[in-house]
Amino acid sequence: MRKTMMVCIGMAMWFSSPQTGFAQRTIIHAGTLIDGTEGGPRQQVSLVIESGKIGEVRAGYVKPEQNDTVVDLKSQAVMPGFIDMHTHLASQTERNAYLKRFQMYPADRTLVATRYLRSTLLAGFTTVRDLGGAEGIDLALREGVKRGDIPGPRMFVAGKSLAVMGGHGDPTNGFREDILDVPDIEEGVVNGPESARRAALLAIKRGADVIKITATGGVLSIAQNGQNPQFAEDEIKVIVDTAKDFGLKVAAHAHGAEGMKRAIRAGVSSIEHGTYMDDEVIRLMKEHGVYWVPTIIAGKSVAEYAKIDGYYHPLVVPKALAIGPVIQETFRRAYRAGVPIAFGTDASVFPHGQNAKEFEYMVEGGMPPMEAIRAATYHAATLLGKLEELGTAEPGKWADLVAVDGDPLKDIRVLQKISFVMKEGVVYKMQGKLTLSAAEPKN
Repeated sequence: MRKTMMVCIGMAMWFSSPQTGFAQRTIIHAGTLIDGTEGGPRQQVSLVIESGKIGEVRAGYVKPEQNDTVVDLKSQAVMPGFIDMHTHLASQTERNAYLKRFQMYPADRTLVATRYLRSTLLAGFTTVRDLGGAEGIDLALREGVKRGDIPGPRMFVAGKSLAVMGGHGDPTNGFREDILDVPDIEEGVVNGPESARRAALLAIKRGADVIKITATGGVLSIAQNGQNPQFAEDEIKVIVDTAKDFGLKVAAHAHGAEGMKRAIRAGVSSIEHGTYMDDEVIRLMKEHGVYWVPTIIAGKSVAEYAKIDGYYHPLVVPKALAIGPVIQETFRRAYRAGVPIAFGTDASVFPHGQNAKEFEYMVEGGMPPMEAIRAATYHAATLLGKLEELGTAEPGKWADLVAVDGDPLKDIRVLQKISFVMKEGVVYKMQGKLTLSAAEPKN
């Protein structure tokens, strides 16, 4: 008797689970496939999953063989798992959040963060680039996911972001020096090119996958200016060169135009936020092939939280109110001008799991839905340097797949209601319900 297992969308179970090992094959019958390439959507497609990777993508609905598992997504649109290129999974917004590091041990914060990882994965984001943690929390989370101790997205992490003394990312801002002392490279604070090189090397030694610098002021730091340049160009250059020697890229947080120009000329791979980019910044980004990660949702979110009395430190409120309303119009100009764009949200300044709201804001800003999806798949994987493994639903890639009811090319908002999530051939969500794989460790 044939032992093929036919699996309906309504069943909350797992396939090729960490507990049981990979099935012989899993076959996904997709009603529509948006594969992340330049091609259009394809109808009635089968994806054959073997050993956690996509083995074949075939037209029509493949007839299963003995012991195959079939996942019926004939009424759904299937896409590659989304990639968020700017998250902070070690924390989440709350009133007076900057005080939490004095109230919670790193172990406590790590345990709390496991919820954020699960929310992100179940929202359809199977990979993230985490741009700045503290106390090694992001590094621990990355390794926990790799080992299978906790369910979560595949993580590429920066560790502590690099800042200048008194700048955005200096963890001692606003506190007495006799309590927190004067910061140095151990806290990710640099002063001069030699210090910058040592700080980059320390981040690499600790296990960073990417180097993050804060090239300008920021919104949530306890400082008045959110736009001023905060690194000299030679400091950025030595960080970029050091990272390049180790095969790593540099991402630059930046709101003000001058800081962006310095960072681009110095060789960074991406500008994060980019709120006040001007025409020269746009020209430089196109000339140097620098990606922009807009984080529209971050700007809108902090502007709303700033209206809540006492939510933020008094120095933060005017910056949040000023920067928030600007970012979407900047997106509109930069997209029309042809700046390369990769999807990112700055998740943590809003609740984790709401990342897909960014798609809606990108489309409102003039980007067609297909291009918004490709920003979170193909282009994100390209910036990450992992296009050979991620970003499209093609043979040889990891079997990271998501599905939704409805047509995201007609209504991008359906991406905020992910019904199916597979990462590396393991199903974590079926018909909007988490499976055992989303709740239990591998070992």
